[in-house]
Amino acid sequence: MDDSYVDPGTPDCRSAMRYLWWLVRSQRLRIAAGAVLGSAWMVCLTLPPFLLSRAIDDGLEPGKWPALVGWVAALLGVGVLNAWLAIMRHRTMTRVRLDAAFRSVRVVVGQATVLGAALPRRVTAGEVVTIGFRDVAVIANTLTITGPGVGAVLACIVVAALLLTVSPLLAVVVLLGVPLLLVLVGPLLGRLQGAEAAYREQQGGLAARFGDVVGGLRVLNGIGGKEVYAERYRRGSRMLQEEGYRVGAVTSWIQALGAGLPTLFLGAVTWLAARMAVQGAITVGELVAVYGYTAVLVVPVSFFIEGGSDLSRGLVAARRVIRFLALEPDSAGTQDTAAEGPGLPSVLRDPQSGVEVAPGELTALVSARPRDSAAVVDRLARFVESAATWGAIRLDDIDLTQIRRRILVADNEADLFAGPLREVVCGKWDRDEEEIRRSVHAAMAQDIVRGLPDGLDSPVDAQGRNLSGGQRQRVRLVRALLADPEVLLAVEPTSAVDAHTEAVVATRLRAARSGRTTLVTSTSPLLLDQADTVYYLVDGSVTAVGSHRELLDRQAGYRLLVSRGPDDEHGRTHEGTVPSPREATR
Repeated sequence: MDDSYVDPGTPDCRSAMRYLWWLVRSQRLRIAAGAVLGSAWMVCLTLPPFLLSRAIDDGLEPGKWPALVGWVAALLGVGVLNAWLAIMRHRTMTRVRLDAAFRSVRVVVGQATVLGAALPRRVTAGEVVTIGFRDVAVIANTLTITGPGVGAVLACIVVAALLLTVSPLLAVVVLLGVPLLLVLVGPLLGRLQGAEAAYREQQGGLAARFGDVVGGLRVLNGIGGKEVYAERYRRGSRMLQEEGYRVGAVTSWIQALGAGLPTLFLGAVTWLAARMAVQGAITVGELVAVYGYTAVLVVPVSFFIEGGSDLSRGLVAARRVIRFLALEPDSAGTQDTAAEGPGLPSVLRDPQSGVEVAPGELTALVSARPRDSAAVVDRLARFVESAATWGAIRLDDIDLTQIRRRILVADNEADLFAGPLREVVCGKWDRDEEEIRRSVHAAMAQDIVRGLPDGLDSPVDAQGRNLSGGQRQRVRLVRALLADPEVLLAVEPTSAVDAHTEAVVATRLRAARSGRTTLVTSTSPLLLDQADTVYYLVDGSVTAVGSHRELLDRQAGYRLLVSRGPDDEHGRTHEGTVPSPREATR
């Protein structure tokens, strides 16, 4: 299991069955051991009826006590052996299940890491969690059928052979009856697979909707849409409940037939054997043996039915996993074809909008629709395919790893991980106290540090849940400044703070990024007044370019947009009540 967690190998994603087979091949020796133990256990289950019949016919009926004692001792020995085999089989299959679970979790986590920034655009967080927990558990449970599966087949063959020594008629009944029972259940297994697939699709969609509702709760409260989305979630929940009833109905029939059909089969064979005993065709001991053999068959037949149900569920879960594993990350170019980024600070251009970010300057984007400014940032950061260039080189020709290292996007959706505040803002960088102090000062976050019980060593909850909205925004800005990227693209960096804090942050941000390429999106005159160049966007394209004061003089639309005041433009009344523009435009 340790190897499976460290190096899970390369999964076969060509189909759900091939993925399951890859899990089998990845631990073939362990599964082979489980098959041997499972086979020995099930075959040994057929021995007690034989030994019991011999004890009756050879010892009890004729009154030969030494023979009776000998057969009873053999029966006791087989019982002990069966108990040991059952324990070892269970231990082995538990290891098989855990290995499959760890291996699947590892490849899912690895794929999530590879997707990186593309992950939120390709699949929802709720779907990833569902795959990583529920689907992986179902797949792992499916692999437990590999061990006893071989044993179930061998047990049926052994029972048929033993019955052949008693009565050929009974042997034929068993050989024909067992496959017939499986045929009767077969259509239900196909129906279960379809119902389970539909249920999982709806479950994933509902989980995504729940994540959207929780993530945008503040926005929904602000625009009065909470009840609308809550009703949609309730409606989706009812639909999922109905689909769950469908799955439960099919599953209950399979479980009922799995328990009932073998019992009916046992009754039919025992009735036939009893008639033969009355007619003198078989002895009393053989009648007991037939009952025992048929009772033993209940185990493999029930296992066949339950195993078929587990396999159906496993295939549905495996399809979800391989669909996730098939997602492609943003194109990073190959080692042979990816170009190097510009060696010197160069202009970032977005031909679609007409925006040009000059090196070493503070540039601002202004738009009445925040999503238009955010779209420009996405193109300049190569979060989406575009014709954007950096210097004379197209961004999509540059190695993506280099772009991520040199160009940083700081927005209000960036995750804040749980941990000490120092680790939250420093991330992977080793910064000294003076660097941290300067960045905290630039983001005007000293009050946050002083307000926490242990300062920079105070714990921060995941996503900064123990901080206000304005505090989270400033912590993100501290982290971005400490990263000190060559190019910083900041989306609405002061949207959740009050006017006084915003004025100070604007001045200090310009000083902290002096000589470094910086782009901000905002409609705040306090921040725009610090910019070297302001681009005014209308319908996603540049309408005017100049300094903040120049645009105020010659652009009526710009003047109206930036002079509305924070309550009209951002919908905020105090720190921490405004969402990011991306949240507001979801």
